[in-house]
Amino acid sequence: MEALALIMEAPEQLALRPLALDAPTGSDVVVEVRWSGISTGTEKLLWTGKMPMFPGMGYPLVPGYESVGRVIDAGRDAWARIGDWVFVPGASCFRDARGLFGGSARRLVLPSIRALTIDESLQADGVLFALAATALHALDGGTLPDLIVGHGVLGRLLARMTVALGAQAPTVWETDPLRRAGAVGYTVVSPDEDSRRDYHSICDASGDSNILDTLLSRLARGGEINLAGFYSDRLNFAFPVAFRAEARIRVAAEWSPGDLDRTRDLIRDGRLDLGGLVTDVRPASEAAEAYPAAFTDRNCLKMVLDWSNCA
Repeated sequence: MEALALIMEAPEQLALRPLALDAPTGSDVVVEVRWSGISTGTEKLLWTGKMPMFPGMGYPLVPGYESVGRVIDAGRDAWARIGDWVFVPGASCFRDARGLFGGSARRLVLPSIRALTIDESLQADGVLFALAATALHALDGGTLPDLIVGHGVLGRLLARMTVALGAQAPTVWETDPLRRAGAVGYTVVSPDEDSRRDYHSICDASGDSNILDTLLSRLARGGEINLAGFYSDRLNFAFPVAFRAEARIRVAAEWSPGDLDRTRDLIRDGRLDLGGLVTDVRPASEAAEAYPAAFTDRNCLKMVLDWSNCA
């Protein structure tokens, strides 16, 4: 079995061609993908070649961990899943390319347990499940933030998730005037317009490796900084400011499977809305143009590839 897939041959080198797929086992499902998202965090680092090395990293690879589609076939132990509309957080089913992420292809083979049934009515917004679950995971285990830094898609989901979990609406910092619009139930300001220096919990989604000194200076005593972005450079800070604040610094990794289930519950209960975050949809055949646009177009919040016209 083959599937048309996106392959990063090397940094900034993208191809669209068929790849051989592993045959499904008894507990696997085969998903025909309708939409896949482009991540402006990890995929941008893969695209630019700045992704830090870790096990499984290398080229050529199939990118993507935000795919949505329908189960069209399954192994004998998963036949009941045929017809399900699912979110797929990547796959490792390609014979001639690394499947470190592996979601950007017309068809995918993966264990049934990794295919999350979601509401088809979400349409392309369904690709946001990974980011929404990442936001939920980042907020677990600490005080819900009264300041969020960054108003990209992750920052917006962190703010919406904070409200969905019952906390007061946070303040959000954004340096780019074009990104300050689109707030839903919270306030977005430039950091220069905010004089407050007693935040108890700051969640950073900026990915700025040089931001810690600024955030530490805005903490109340005993406050916490939650690093929810991905930082390709070393993070440093001046110790005296952290010492005076008795600051705590916490790192949030990616979501866990339970976070996807909880995110689905919040959406179905009407507490979390994914609308208004997907701003650009392009055919998968235009991926070579869509990828750089997703990373450089300031008006693009979330780029999604449409696989419906691909064989």
